[in-house]
Amino acid sequence: MPEEEQAWFAKEDTLSYAELLRCVSIGATLGIKKIRITGGEPLTRPGVAEFCADLAKIPGINDLGISTNGTRLAKTDNGRTMAERLVQAGVRSVNISLDSLDRETYQRTTSRDLLPRLMEGIDAAIDAGFQSIKFNCVLIKNQTERELPALIEFAAQKSALLRFIELMPVSTRDVLSEDNFLPIATAKRLVEEQLGPLTPQPEFRTNGPAAHHLIPATGQKIGFIGAMTNLHFCENCDKLRLTCDGKLRPCLGSFLEFDLRSILRAGCSDAELAAFFQNVVARKPKEHDFRHNYQPNRRMIAIGG
Repeated sequence: MPEEEQAWFAKEDTLSYAELLRCVSIGATLGIKKIRITGGEPLTRPGVAEFCADLAKIPGINDLGISTNGTRLAKTDNGRTMAERLVQAGVRSVNISLDSLDRETYQRTTSRDLLPRLMEGIDAAIDAGFQSIKFNCVLIKNQTERELPALIEFAAQKSALLRFIELMPVSTRDVLSEDNFLPIATAKRLVEEQLGPLTPQPEFRTNGPAAHHLIPATGQKIGFIGAMTNLHFCENCDKLRLTCDGKLRPCLGSFLEFDLRSILRAGCSDAELAAFFQNVVARKPKEHDFRHNYQPNRRMIAIGG
């Protein structure tokens, strides 16, 4: 979250759960099988667990996940944690942001002093029984280097898959500089200097762009996601992103977005909605624009992680 005040969408400007469910239902008829609920922070929206339960009932949807900062997973309602409610709703996997294990560093990075609450959320996720728990750590130069072994050990203790992600200029162009960009190649080299050579695991896939490696000494797998330095990053991408205000985006790293909400509320038929999806897919770029003077048109919290 940025420190400055946010311009929040009015309720009428956001898609209702009913509208979202219709969109997913049409998408499922076109071959979409996996849905991931993202944010901002998706667990701030009232009724999200019930919405996930409705998503899980849609024919054709066989993989439902959620991405979260983790700070609300331990919150209880009628004796159940949010993590338990999500698992009972049919959510199979959870991706949790974990950029630091140091409280001061975490607060500086996220602008929120919520690391203790995050730790409670991680334990709640483990207790709830998600089929898959992943930790996402954004690489930041002069910060992440000193925490690499600790983060890897922490993930091992929690039986979670840790992925290191290169910083991307999603929110602002000036987010990247020589002072803060840490490439995955450097991170991998530092890990190998401390834990020994890593063994590539090209056959290990998790429906995402991470390149996974095995730490032979421990048997632990870790992943590296290099949108900025991996020239083949986009070759296997088949994702679409639907924002809460009804824009369908064929690529995170492109400012292209198409106004689905307008046709939805104009009374389009299911066939017209399906055609809209197909037209957006046809415009999916071959690669992202992050390396080519990308011009963000909205902050990451308004796109989705």
